[in-house]
Amino acid sequence: MQSSGAKRELPLIGGPPRERADAAENRRKILSAARRIAATGGVESLSMDEVAQTAGVGVGTVYRRFGDRAGLAYALIDERERVLQAAFLHGPPPLGPGAEPIERIGAFLSALVDRTEEQADLLLFAETSSPEARYAGGAYAAYHLHLATLILRLRPDADAHYLADALLAPLAANLYLHQRRTLGMDVERVKAGLDALIRNLGRTDPAT
Repeated sequence: MQSSGAKRELPLIGGPPRERADAAENRRKILSAARRIAATGGVESLSMDEVAQTAGVGVGTVYRRFGDRAGLAYALIDERERVLQAAFLHGPPPLGPGAEPIERIGAFLSALVDRTEEQADLLLFAETSSPEARYAGGAYAAYHLHLATLILRLRPDADAHYLADALLAPLAANLYLHQRRTLGMDVERVKAGLDALIRNLGRTDPAT
């Protein structure tokens, strides 16, 4: 059996492991119940006991499958995450292969803004469950590798690993929600700011 820490990790690539039919059905019922509860009362309303009761399973089953509330939040995030990964790995350009690196970087960050907007509260809960939660899962590693690869194609002399982190930093859920809700920035302003960073990244002339 996997550890609860392993269960929290978002997938890097590929599909979920095969499950017994009864285990898969329990997972489906638990996630369906959790999704309804979160949609009605927000992430703060997620309770392992209430999820178990709504799903019609024992609370021990919920804990064994997801570990804790953060693990449950990551599982709710998982489906949307797989859609994004499939799009930037195998989808049509400019998000998928076939476009120039700078176009793919822009399309990827725009898609990541949309993805963050859709599940910002869930992401905030999951990413702040521990100091390293945002960086420990497979999703961040996939994003970072994708951006670093594109940056190296665009600027072979660049510190691609640092710049990949720098481009992902504004999409941390706590900063994103601060900009959206506290500072009142709309989604298009966030995207425009990221576009400015990308344009600067693509410059080949010396800074003046």
